[in-house]
Amino acid sequence: MTAGKHIFLDLLRSEGVEFVFGNPGTTELPLMDAFVVETGIRYILGLNEVVVLGMADGYAQATGRLAVANLHAAPGLGNAMGMLYNAKKAGAPILVTAGQQDTGFALTEPLLWDDLATMARPLVKWSHEVGRLADLPRAVRRAAKVALTAPKGPVFLSIPGDVLTDEAELDLMASTRVPPTVADAAAIEAAADLMVGSATPVIFVGDAVAKSDAHAELAALAEAIGAPVYLEGMANTAAFPSSHSLYAGSVSRMAPALRAVMERHDLLVSIGADLLTQSQASGVEALAPGTPLVHLDDDPWEIGKNHPAAAALLGCTKATLPLLTAAILARMAPAAERRAAVEAGIAAKQAALVARAEAEYGAMPVSPLAALHLLGGLIPDDAIVVEELLSSGMNTVRQLVPATRPDSWFGMRGGGIGVALPQAAGIALGCPGRPVVVLSGDGSAMYSLAALWTLARYRLPVVAVIFNNRGYRILKQRTRAIQGHSAETGNFVAMDIDDPALDFIKLSEGHGVRAVRVETLDALRDAFTAGLAGDEPLLIELVVDRVV
Repeated sequence: MTAGKHIFLDLLRSEGVEFVFGNPGTTELPLMDAFVVETGIRYILGLNEVVVLGMADGYAQATGRLAVANLHAAPGLGNAMGMLYNAKKAGAPILVTAGQQDTGFALTEPLLWDDLATMARPLVKWSHEVGRLADLPRAVRRAAKVALTAPKGPVFLSIPGDVLTDEAELDLMASTRVPPTVADAAAIEAAADLMVGSATPVIFVGDAVAKSDAHAELAALAEAIGAPVYLEGMANTAAFPSSHSLYAGSVSRMAPALRAVMERHDLLVSIGADLLTQSQASGVEALAPGTPLVHLDDDPWEIGKNHPAAAALLGCTKATLPLLTAAILARMAPAAERRAAVEAGIAAKQAALVARAEAEYGAMPVSPLAALHLLGGLIPDDAIVVEELLSSGMNTVRQLVPATRPDSWFGMRGGGIGVALPQAAGIALGCPGRPVVVLSGDGSAMYSLAALWTLARYRLPVVAVIFNNRGYRILKQRTRAIQGHSAETGNFVAMDIDDPALDFIKLSEGHGVRAVRVETLDALRDAFTAGLAGDEPLLIELVVDRVV
């Protein structure tokens, strides 16, 4: 006879779980008691559920393995919902669990009780409350299988306290893994015909490429047809190596800008991208009606969701792209002349961006563009960058800070801010030995600053650079674009964080993390270099200009 709390950990261990990220409460006390004698899984403490879910998100994305986030009842799940939304959009394989009150008195609606499975359901692939210990093995096995099957994503289990304390002799069952699929042969042939017939194709890519480690396969396709490769606006991975000569940068989330890009092309090839979704209404369609679309994704919901696909390919990018490239090369020779022209145009834009960054090296306060260019030359090739810069980075950051490996870049996928610091903690735990660098705005950092304590507690050598412009500049930029009262007066309501000013040095040191404030590029270089060489976390507050 074994208690449910030990059975649960046995199940997690057999699913390859290394860490449980959590913030415990009364409904989790049996599980915390089991961790006293658990030797295979480490419990990683976050000071609130925002940090907990963010850590699990970072770990899951960086490793591809199942992460576990353990939350406390209804309020704990509620606190984590914003980060759970981001994890859903990022396709992070996370088993989210929440302690529930004992089933024996749930009908009385005790303190902290609510219908947890219903609360979580809109943001996960599968949601369930385990009603009895006998169902725990099947529930955990199903949850792991669903989370790790493409399209990957979070799942949820509500686990009542009595399920953890009851005892039974149970068959723990076995794991199930569903292998990736390859797109239909007829769809591949149709896509190849469209791409061979195109004079000016363009490729938009998203996170599915990095997740399936398909950089080489995508590069082969782009080189064959001579097409520029853009990252979709909220791609939070290195979906295509920024060092490649056909990498054209990120596309905007604004429909007029997207439409301007598409007007230069007669065919759109979307590969694992969140295709043409926008952040604000504009009354303009991002894609002109009738524009042909080749759409490859591992999620059937995404294909043709907003724009009809002339060729719809459902399958893994890594498995499908070589077949598509082979079908194209069977019909035509590589488009060398077109490729050369596209590469020349991209190189000219890149040179202009670098020249602009270099021209701003002497600006005071520091120019974010110049700072990014400087950091791009200092960040090691094997580093993992966690980026949440919004206005300071916009659509240029990966052209200045290299993102060359599929597992080298992570950040804000869903749009909910505050992800960078907790993600960095989870990534550092999952990828020991690799430098982890955070690039974050001041406003974003304040949403989850408590993650600094976790960095300190577990001695995680993360270097966090906070670009402090003392406000929500992204909101000022969007408000000014409305051309209303703010644009006329220069007055932006509730968008400044300067009275009182935040003291990141005291805030960081209060969480146990050493910090330094820098106001010049030379000081940034010195502090950053020292941070990379150290074996403990470091926060660098970089004072940057406030230009809107």
